[in-house]
Amino acid sequence: MPHKTPISVLVLIHTPDLQVLLLERADKEGFWQSVTGSLEDGETLQQTAIREVLEETGLDAHQYQLADWQLSHVYEIYPHWRHRYAPGTTHNTEHIFGLELPEKIAVKLAPDEHVRYEWLDWRTAAIKVFSWTNVEAIRALGKRKELVL
Repeated sequence: MPHKTPISVLVLIHTPDLQVLLLERADKEGFWQSVTGSLEDGETLQQTAIREVLEETGLDAHQYQLADWQLSHVYEIYPHWRHRYAPGTTHNTEHIFGLELPEKIAVKLAPDEHVRYEWLDWRTAAIKVFSWTNVEAIRALGKRKELVL
């Protein structure tokens, strides 16, 4: 299997009233997150976001409002996941997207990636996710909504 590219997307799926979809990882019990995934050869960030949403939830992002938030984070890759990357790769750049759905929708999980999902208020979701970049993305969602009001 080829090494993963250390450039990824995080897609924060949410409703207009800021209910956030979280997924529990299959490989780490209790690790909740938004949709994430690495770029594949020749893909744009938007194409990666669309593919990952479909793979991880069964949702077609073309049917909803997908927005590139023009926000990214660089983080250190957890040691237990570094074997997926080329030797010596220790950091990843994650680009944040939002996908607004009209309401909470049942999703179809990829069982090799996630075992459960929940829709939570954005404040509760920010507490439940394991990654600081996911926390920051969820908080940014709350701030974006405040700017609109």
